[in-house]
Amino acid sequence: MIRYTLHCERGHEFESWFQSSSAYDAQAKRGLVTCAHCDSTKVEKAIMAPRVASKRKSKAADVPAAAPAPELAPSQFVMSPQERELVTKLRELRDHVVKNADNVGKKFPEEARKMHYGESENRAIYGEATSEEAKALIEEGVEVAPLPILPGDRN
Repeated sequence: MIRYTLHCERGHEFESWFQSSSAYDAQAKRGLVTCAHCDSTKVEKAIMAPRVASKRKSKAADVPAAAPAPELAPSQFVMSPQERELVTKLRELRDHVVKNADNVGKKFPEEARKMHYGESENRAIYGEATSEEAKALIEEGVEVAPLPILPGDRN
């Protein structure tokens, strides 16, 4: 994650977090970066001093400890209204699955196969699978879909 200090054409200054500098560039190009104060899409990066880590060991009195990066709520990400609506709908979908399906954890591929081949009763399940396991399930004709990962989710 990278934090930029931004300013709009009206002189408002604000900060925003982006996954990378290229993510900022792509969002700005699409007009998705808007002023937090006036919603102007004419936003630019402000001049910022780089944060360079020193290799020398410093005493606590020499340099104040850096505050940990804050966890951002989805509402703090720079998104268009359409993207916010999509994220809300995806969150509702994920919450519905989690509420109404059985979490089988790492046994997901095994349980999905059992249901597909009629060895166990069909029911709604979710769990964990590697990309290789998911690919193998799909090649066998087992219907699977990933739960969406949304802005603000931790890896």
